[in-house]
Amino acid sequence: MAETRAQANRRIRQEALREQLEQQGHVQHVVEILSDLKSPPVSFTSLDMQRTKLIIDTKLALIKKYLPDTKQIELSGDPENPLKVESDFKVLFV
Repeated sequence: MAETRAQANRRIRQEALREQLEQQGHVQHVVEILSDLKSPPVSFTSLDMQRTKLIIDTKLALIKKYLPDTKQIELSGDPENPLKVESDFKVLFV
């Protein structure tokens, strides 16, 4: 099934946004912070930990907002040969 113009535009925008976020290094920065937390050069104060948590949470929220999970799978069928779903699942009513 060919993609519509809207789907093509969405895909292009998402790819451009992925590139932009990758260039800004948000993911790499989060990884660096996490590696610093494994063996900090100096002891962190409570305020440092709160600040670090806020930075990580904010960057991850930004990443999740613009880069949705790519684990989703879309199934579509040919109109002439539609998809058929079969299941051995039985429903029991009590």
